[in-house]
Amino acid sequence: MELKDLKIEKFNNFWIGFVPGIFIPPLFIWLYMNQFSPFDTGFIDTIKVLYPSALLGKLLLLSAFPNLALLFVFYKTDSFKLGAGILSGGMPYLISSFYML
Repeated sequence: MELKDLKIEKFNNFWIGFVPGIFIPPLFIWLYMNQFSPFDTGFIDTIKVLYPSALLGKLLLLSAFPNLALLFVFYKTDSFKLGAGILSGGMPYLISSFYML
């Protein structure tokens, strides 16, 4: 299988975009918290500390940016079903961030 045989049209499916759309924001939050967390607790304990505050809403809103970057890449390659899956997968994080702000 050569690289020219691997075309993105094969993967233009809603569900192939939905799965990364669900898992990229928590992965980004985990990476961000490991790098910049002021707390000396674990990931779950840090989320428990941040839960009633607006800071968690801002963190959720920040976690939507990797999805938006990936959505832009899929949009530029005319893979609209993949883009719709990414956007739909990230929507719960965006909605919950607006309620927490």
